Amino acid sequence: MSWQDVVLVLASFAAGAQNALAGGGSFLTFPALLFAGLDPRAANITSTIALFPGQVTTGLAGRSLVTGAAGLGFATLFGLSLVGGALGAVLLLVTPPGVFARMVPFLVLFATVVFAWGSFGRRPAGDAGARLGVRGAMFAQFIIAIYGGYFGGGIGILMLAALTAAGVAVRAAGATKNVLAGVMNAAAVVVFLFRAHVAWGLVAYVAIAAIAGGQLGVALLRRINETVLRVGVVLIGIGLTIGLFIDMH
Repeated sequence: MSWQDVVLVLASFAAGAQNALAGGGSFLTFPALLFAGLDPRAANITSTIALFPGQVTTGLAGRSLVTGAAGLGFATLFGLSLVGGALGAVLLLVTPPGVFARMVPFLVLFATVVFAWGSFGRRPAGDAGARLGVRGAMFAQFIIAIYGGYFGGGIGILMLAALTAAGVAVRAAGATKNVLAGVMNAAAVVVFLFRAHVAWGLVAYVAIAAIAGGQLGVALLRRINETVLRVGVVLIGIGLTIGLFIDMH
């Protein structure tokens, strides 16, 4: 195992814990895979596939709280996530690697802003405000699913915001978005398996380390300072965005 592999395993372990605690694990695996020598599109595909098993276990753990939203049944949200995730993955595969590489800094910047807003800027549940209706909830979930299949950074925060705006309680919204994130990534993974060249050796490193980290994250969930954790994720996103923009020039 090379020292690049060691860095990747450590980053993946931390990403698994991060996803269990606060979300944003791809902020760790994506740059680690770039550092391992993958181009941005390949790094994004590999990260999506490798983190998927951890998403499945997280979704299963909270399945009893899963619900629909704005009068929509969970089955409808499931279908929208499945189709949107597959569409986003296909869009990624037809995007030339060079074009995607130029888009990545903007995608990471967007994901960082979304994560920061979701962590520190959202109003507490119960505040008065506009509520999403049936059409709004369907549109929001489908667009989020397409983005999730294409890049995925910040999808948890986007779904949490949409679901709570549709009237879902925060605890149920958290469990529901975990399952739906797994659904849209499952669709993307299937597309990638048949259409993309996958670095399976790196997938194994990331997946095993992320699953182990996720177990630690669950154990630490009630002990660690989540605010500090979220600040760390935002700082990582800012640093990665700056580095990617510098690398473009």
